[in-house]
Amino acid sequence: MNYESTIPSEDVAILDDAEARSTNRRRLIIAAAVAVALLLAYIGYHYFTGNAGAGDEDAASQAPTVTVMAPGKQQITRTINATGTLAARREIAVSVVGEGGRVTNVYVDAGDWVKQGQVMASIDRSVQSQQAAGLEASIGVSRADLNLAQSNLDRAMQLVDRGFISKADVDRLTATRDAAAARLRVAQAQFSETRARNSRLNIVAPKAGFVLERNVEPGQTVTQGSGTLFRLAQNGEMELRAQLGEADLANVTVGTVTEVTPVGADKTLTGRIWQVSPVIDPQTRQGITRIALGYDSALRPGGFANARIESGTSEASVLPESAVLNDSKGSYVYIVGPDNKAVRRDVVIGSVSSAGLSITSGLTGTEKVVLRAGGFLNPGETVRPEVQKKASGA
Repeated sequence: MNYESTIPSEDVAILDDAEARSTNRRRLIIAAAVAVALLLAYIGYHYFTGNAGAGDEDAASQAPTVTVMAPGKQQITRTINATGTLAARREIAVSVVGEGGRVTNVYVDAGDWVKQGQVMASIDRSVQSQQAAGLEASIGVSRADLNLAQSNLDRAMQLVDRGFISKADVDRLTATRDAAAARLRVAQAQFSETRARNSRLNIVAPKAGFVLERNVEPGQTVTQGSGTLFRLAQNGEMELRAQLGEADLANVTVGTVTEVTPVGADKTLTGRIWQVSPVIDPQTRQGITRIALGYDSALRPGGFANARIESGTSEASVLPESAVLNDSKGSYVYIVGPDNKAVRRDVVIGSVSSAGLSITSGLTGTEKVVLRAGGFLNPGETVRPEVQKKASGA
């Protein structure tokens, strides 16, 4: 039996025609996609190449505007700021000089002025006064003995020529007179010593000055081991012992006028450096500059004060604080180059004043330095500089 079937020729022709049409459609779609892609590439190429110059101009127009200045160079007074402790320039400790005893009166207090030799406190001297009176009486006895011995000698000298008195008697009477004279001198010396001792019982001011401290009261028993009873500032003169680093210490000299402001006071005093420490503390690397000050009620020994010391002049660029930036590498500024690009420049800051910060290293003074908004710039960034002749106080 024959199972093979046959397809009519009309059906085969229909299938071939449908397949051909489908193939043609695919080809048309691919050709259209390629044409669109080529068109877009053509448009993009001409758009970007034709507007490249305009893009650069737009970028330049959108660059941030910064204010710049050429700081130049000017004479700068180098200023050193320091702190220190106030003290008496010449402090005198007053204590018991004599034997001491019970204090009867104290005549001055802290804050008083005293003259040289003025009695500041007195000590009971009732016993010493009686001793002095006894020695004074012994002087009278010795003087009377001397007068009697001299009279006996004078009479003997008148009789020796007549033979009534021997030469030996005259020698004996002379020796008696000399012994009486010696006893008189001894009594006078003892009396003078007692008077001197008694005068030392008083606590007196060795120099004129200002009383800083009083450590004695009436009724108190004092001796040479009682310590300091009074502390004086000679002539009331004070000083500031300013602590300076070894670099600053090398730039100050004796005689330099300084400004001193005590902590808590609203006034500035004028002082003068009278001594610069010849040594440096190996631990702190600092030395002491002593600034002499006249008396003022605002100066209290033991307190703190600030000193402003001018230590010569030099040429430097001055910038407002807003122009100087800081990071972990140190201080720096931004300058604008000929191509209007921001460039970082490291600098070294010197003294600080109301005019601004002096730049001791890093600038020649002719650069265009960005005055503000440097913190928003990056190295190499394009900017539009506007020149300002003088920096504002920032």
